[in-house]
Parts: sequence; structure tokens; C-alpha cells
Amino acid sequence: MSKPTITQVIKSVLAAAIGVQSNDNRQKDFEQGSFSTYLIVGLIFTVLFVCGIVFLVSTVLGK
Repeated sequence: MSKPTITQVIKSVLAAAIGVQSNDNRQKDFEQGSFSTYLIVGLIFTVLFVCGIVFLVSTVLGK
């Protein structure tokens, strides 16, 4: 078993964030992946998501 690539980690985090992660992929992530890698990618995704929402709302409201 090899460690997942960064692309696979990003895909897994995005799938988990929107709720379409399969059970098989979730189990594979826990068995093969590193917690710190998923944590860092998850935090980056969360920050980008919040910034995107703030930008979208400020653009729509014209502020």
C-alpha cells in the first residue's frame, strides 16, 4: 500500500466536504493516509471556501 498523492488527498477532502465520499475511499484514507496531510488540506480548503463566500456576498451586496 502506497501513500496517497496530493491530488488524491485533495479529491478526497473535496468529496468529503460536499458529502459524496464513498465508504471504501474513506476507509482507504484512514488506512493509508497521514492525518496531518488531510488536516492541512482540509484547513486550506476551509479558509478558501470562507474567503470565497465572503467575496461572493460582498460582490452581490456591492460593498
